[in-house]
Amino acid sequence: MRAAPKSLMLRLSRGMDSSSQATAFPALASMSLSDLEGIRLLLRGGSVIDWYRLNFESDAEIERFLRAQEFDPEDPADRARAEKVKQDAIDYLKRHFDFPIPRPVSEQDVVGLIRLASGKGHRQLCACAILKVMQIVQHLEARELLFMLPISDEEVFHLVERKVYRLIGGALAAGAPIVEFIGGRKNRDSLYTKLLSKPDVTAAQIYDKLRFRIVTRTRDDIFPVLNFLQREIVPFNSTIPGQSTNTLIPFRRYCEEHPHLASLLPRLQIDRHLEDAIEPNVDNVFTSRKYRVVHFVVDMPVRLPEEILVEAPPAAWPLGRVIFVQTEFQILDQETDRQNQEGDASHAAYKARQNEAVMRRLEVGNLPHRKPDADED
Repeated sequence: MRAAPKSLMLRLSRGMDSSSQATAFPALASMSLSDLEGIRLLLRGGSVIDWYRLNFESDAEIERFLRAQEFDPEDPADRARAEKVKQDAIDYLKRHFDFPIPRPVSEQDVVGLIRLASGKGHRQLCACAILKVMQIVQHLEARELLFMLPISDEEVFHLVERKVYRLIGGALAAGAPIVEFIGGRKNRDSLYTKLLSKPDVTAAQIYDKLRFRIVTRTRDDIFPVLNFLQREIVPFNSTIPGQSTNTLIPFRRYCEEHPHLASLLPRLQIDRHLEDAIEPNVDNVFTSRKYRVVHFVVDMPVRLPEEILVEAPPAAWPLGRVIFVQTEFQILDQETDRQNQEGDASHAAYKARQNEAVMRRLEVGNLPHRKPDADED
């Protein structure tokens, strides 16, 4: 990963020294069932649409989850926006599936729906269905909002960086076991190389234009850091399916080695042996099998500042204040980081394999056995 520009690193340092607010860093023993389900989704790269229940155990958990979505339960505009999305979801379910929704469910606000979705019975099923469609409606309309805004990628990326640096700075102030944190953007040459090296990739499929790299003290610190991220920065429902790589921590075995997590395993909504039957995903054909990392991509929710919203056209006003920005995270411990810098797993070896593939495509295209003629340029 390319290091963050110097100006960004300086801004991070200033934030940690002065303006960051320390966030209580979650210990492993404080992890709830909902926390564990969320971490599992990030590691596996699944979709929350495939869940059949939520597992929030208190209104405080629900509020924290909503605030991670950049939703303020005390803001009348945010509540009105959530009500509009909810009604669109209900109308869709009735229009296409004649889905029976009891009035006590349809009259709930978003907090009430999440509370019901964490319960049992028919109302729980209905609340889950509504929330799943709400997730889709919100993402589509947030994408439409982004297209309408007079804002560049540079400005969007800056909003993400400002959010992440502020929250990571707060975590460090609260004693987070992070020894290295780097944010960066893929430069143009790297984008060119990636598109040239992989024939099945288009510019729209490059997920790591904006990325953050976190190195923890030990491997045991990775789960608490993941828990902090999904509580405060990247809520579990923002996971982009199929874009996670976990070659570092076997989920079930890790949980079984920690008594508190082991007590939660039987309550997972999907069988605890699921990961055992899944071949670990390696996100890039040029990545060495020796390379170890936790990597995932999210649609990070970002709340737009007022100075950007006032420039939006009137058609954008009903679409809310939140956009989603594809962002990559890499997490590993410092010993694994050291091992990754050696031999076949090193970044230099990775780039050599990638560059070789680019030259092959440029010289011979899709003819693997053809060699350029001697008199060819």
